[in-house]
Amino acid sequence: MPRIPTGLLVDTTPLRVSPSYRRLWWGLGVSNLGTQLTVVAVGLQVYELSRSTLAVGVLGICALVPLVALGLYGGALVDAYDRRRVALVSAFVLWGVTGLLATQAWLGLDSVGVLYGLVALQSAASAVHNPARTAIIPRLLDRRLVPAANSLSTLAWNVALTVGPLAGASLVAAWGYAQAYTIDAALFTAALWAVWRLPAILPETSPAAPAEAGAGAGADLSDPAPSRRRGVGLRSVVEGLRYLATQPNVRTTFVVDLAAMVLAMPRVLFPAVGVVYLGGGEVTTGVLTAGIAAGGILAGLFSGGLTRVRWQGRVIAWAITAWGLCVALFGGTLVVAGRTTPDQVLVVALVVAFLALVGAGASDAVSAVFRQTILQTATPDAMRGRLQGVFIVVVAGGPRLGDLVLGGDASLVGEGWAAVVGGLLCVAVLWFVVRRQPGFWAYDARDPQA
Repeated sequence: MPRIPTGLLVDTTPLRVSPSYRRLWWGLGVSNLGTQLTVVAVGLQVYELSRSTLAVGVLGICALVPLVALGLYGGALVDAYDRRRVALVSAFVLWGVTGLLATQAWLGLDSVGVLYGLVALQSAASAVHNPARTAIIPRLLDRRLVPAANSLSTLAWNVALTVGPLAGASLVAAWGYAQAYTIDAALFTAALWAVWRLPAILPETSPAAPAEAGAGAGADLSDPAPSRRRGVGLRSVVEGLRYLATQPNVRTTFVVDLAAMVLAMPRVLFPAVGVVYLGGGEVTTGVLTAGIAAGGILAGLFSGGLTRVRWQGRVIAWAITAWGLCVALFGGTLVVAGRTTPDQVLVVALVVAFLALVGAGASDAVSAVFRQTILQTATPDAMRGRLQGVFIVVVAGGPRLGDLVLGGDASLVGEGWAAVVGGLLCVAVLWFVVRRQPGFWAYDARDPQA
């Protein structure tokens, strides 16, 4: 095993020791960039065709419903079949949908309904693909390197989240929708190539200890001895949920993330902030949105120390505390600025709000690294796919519910106080949960217990 670095910069050991992980990281990083490009392009196309913000909002429902409905079933597929094959088939479906998006644009179909249907199909395929590719990672690396791998993945995701939307809007403005979708299809071939090059990764049936389940980069992952075919259906999904009910630490990672996202996700406030509070309109909205992603990038670049963290539950608790306090600081900035609808940008207030969101984004990235690490290392391989399915549902559904909660709060008390109350309530709920689950606070990465 390689020596774990002691520096502060991002630990690239997983990229050096595992060619399979290296290809997967680069391939998914490039394809995520294209995915974010398409998210913006689809929204712009729907708005151009409908001239309705509500119609654009319906896109979120079209994406969320299949993801939630199929997330658990997708995880069951991952636990029942060769994970490489599941990831590859679902990746081909995603690639095909992107090709259909390009085709409808080249043909000039101009149908909002077609776009809704393609987004729903894309989301359904993602509900299978995302658990598969995430459950693969612990089979490629030693358990000690999983936090570093998750830091690298979080870094790549936040880079895509920052660059992708800007690139998508610029490509649509310069060339058009068809060209933007076509570029996404070309970029997605990187993910196809990365998954194609993986060895067969057959599911394990015995509840092996996490250290044994992480087979390591040099293991023969295609050995069929520990595997057998399992049925995939409602029974398999229920089995996964029942298993989760017996695993308090993994379950707590879901609960605390929901507390952060449902109670204190501020993104729904950004459009109003750019008009009513800080000025600058769409530009300010873009700056604030980029602030969270920029924080995630900074946390990823300086994540070297995360590989040495032993008490991972405590780090999650403090990271979510920082998230809630940063969101509250963001809201407090708006309260001080007031609903003055300024003609010019309030530069000082915008800088403070931006830095608060950078801090929130960095805190969320740290939390995400260890929530994913606990799930991957404390869960036996035979259950990883199904619990990754639950993870996808939580990660996708939490922020959507948060949009509804903070949007409703803002209509009652204003955007500033909605963020203040939401951030502080997030912290209060977090510590209530931690006090009720002392095993989470005592979670030891050297002896993972789900």
